[in-house]
Amino acid sequence: MSKHMKTEENGSGVDAPDEYSRDNVERYSSKRKKHATRRNVVRGIVIALVAVLVGGGTAFALWISNVQTRMNNSQVITPELQQSLASSTEDDTPATPNDPYYVLLLGTDGRPGETDYRADTIILARIDPPNKRVTLLSIPRDTMVEWKGTTMKINGVHTYDGAAGMVQIVSEKCGVQISHYAEIAFDGLSTLTDAMGGVTVDVDQHIKDTENFDDVTELQPGVQTLNGAQALFYCRCRHFPDGDYTRMRHQRTFIKAMLNQLLATDDPTKIVNLVNATADVISTDLSVTDIVTLASEMVGMDTESDIYTAYVPSEPKDVNGVAYVVADWDALDEMMKVIDAGEDPSSFDVDQYGYNADDSSAGSDATTSDSSTTTDTTASSTVATSQQSAESTVSSSTSAPKN
Repeated sequence: MSKHMKTEENGSGVDAPDEYSRDNVERYSSKRKKHATRRNVVRGIVIALVAVLVGGGTAFALWISNVQTRMNNSQVITPELQQSLASSTEDDTPATPNDPYYVLLLGTDGRPGETDYRADTIILARIDPPNKRVTLLSIPRDTMVEWKGTTMKINGVHTYDGAAGMVQIVSEKCGVQISHYAEIAFDGLSTLTDAMGGVTVDVDQHIKDTENFDDVTELQPGVQTLNGAQALFYCRCRHFPDGDYTRMRHQRTFIKAMLNQLLATDDPTKIVNLVNATADVISTDLSVTDIVTLASEMVGMDTESDIYTAYVPSEPKDVNGVAYVVADWDALDEMMKVIDAGEDPSSFDVDQYGYNADDSSAGSDATTSDSSTTTDTTASSTVATSQQSAESTVSSSTSAPKN
């Protein structure tokens, strides 16, 4: 159990008579048919896998073993990480299989074979299989924390103590137990997107950055299917007046879109290709069985209404010449109580720095290459200072490491 005592929702909060009124019959019927179709898809996939298992059991078992080994990358899934995940349990009471649980998701700039890389994206995900609900909490990478007596940016903990350290610091600050860990390099995000045949996203605004990107440097607003390179640009670009806050919002939007497509995938061949691609780009302690089980449990989830998103209440500040993001820990504590109860935490971000009313649209072209530096000079300077400070203090044990 987390430090936030929780009471699970037992419904949507809508009275049954309203939910199933005559006005809603058609919508409800359509929704049920959609869920039934997806259940049939899952049955078809399971039957296909059983047929493969019976017809070539040894080959199938070897394939699963190979996938498992690649996902459980020993350079990332270390004994220290396993201990951090295990030690988060405060008592010996075993969790019910369907209990909601937390997963720490990290996006890094690492490449295959590299052991020295940076944590660029930090998301705490609450997975709720019984209610088919997911909550994504973005944690700014520049968040100021104390780690082993040193003030640093939260992604600096990864520099010093890897995934195990990140699990410990996020667990401590958010006051919850983290059960699982998954890490993906941004190059891997591109590979996975291409393996899916692209991901359809409603790009909220004109995005352009020719200073930090060479391949894709611009996206126009509107619904479009992004390929791997475009997805990488969409998720990594921070050339906005509020810098990392819009980028975090884009990352959450992309994850929602990706989940929506993954849960709708009904082609067994494509699923096998996705599994292979995933094994090469994602490092996680989860087993293949865990992932398949979770996917089957989440089939039928309404990704528009049942994925909650928020970010840690915070604002950028200059502290002793270093650009940090300073979190409101009291507000986060209250937010985590809501998250732990399975409720929508987004209202805590209202009027916060970087807040966007609908979490999907930032208005007009305020973030084009020219206007992004003139619309909000202070915010842009904060981003630049953050990058410069991180570069200049990477070797110092008393300052924030390179971000």
